[in-house]
Amino acid sequence: MEPILVMEQIQVMGVRGLPLIHAGDNIAALVCEKMSLQEGDILCVASTIYSKAKGYTKKLSAITATERAERLGKLNGEDPRFVQAVLDASDDIIMEHPFILSELAFGHIGVRAGVDQSNIEDGMVIFLPPDPMKSAAELRDEIKKVSGNDVGVIITDTCGRSFRRGQTGNAIGWSGFPAIRDFRGDTDLFGHVLKITEEAVVDEIAGFSNFVMGESNNGIPAVIFRNCGRWSGHDNLYFSKDEDITKRVLKKTAFE
Repeated sequence: MEPILVMEQIQVMGVRGLPLIHAGDNIAALVCEKMSLQEGDILCVASTIYSKAKGYTKKLSAITATERAERLGKLNGEDPRFVQAVLDASDDIIMEHPFILSELAFGHIGVRAGVDQSNIEDGMVIFLPPDPMKSAAELRDEIKKVSGNDVGVIITDTCGRSFRRGQTGNAIGWSGFPAIRDFRGDTDLFGHVLKITEEAVVDEIAGFSNFVMGESNNGIPAVIFRNCGRWSGHDNLYFSKDEDITKRVLKKTAFE
């Protein structure tokens, strides 16, 4: 089936004026108080504020480091309690040094399992949502209840990239549209049939939302995209175990 994409002029709007988020806060209600969401909008929310609202945080003082965490903390120059938080959040460890590269249970691979100490009080750590797809779907339902409109939702996290310097926003959970716009079977301008082109639209939107959010003290943890149109595709964003050549080579090299 040919992908459908109907776009007008795309609007991108940062949600300003949100308060500092604490456990129990209603993200959907807070966003809808600040901005009027419309049918078909896409709302990107930083995983940091979602996790804080849901209580996916922990005091370092409540964490006891294991022998492995002590060893890796010394090896990488990090607090062993923080390292233990990373190990606890990880489903698999791909690399131990010069930083811990982790795979999480939902398929995401990231440095230190996405455990963060920024934009939270001293002595605390934030974890990524354990099931970001479910989180995105629930947030979408909550927004529908508050606003009466059906919007797409992306939960984002900032990640580094192999082969390139710098961090970008990535989607770790989404709801309301396919992650991948699938061009396979379509034709290019010269009539050639496309065989492998799959566009990770969900990451492209997440990346631009991160540009609007900023990485320090901008105070814009949510971004609205309007008039992005509709597209067809699928949600197989993560490589399967057999497909992920990079992960396989990294792990083999790291533990030889």
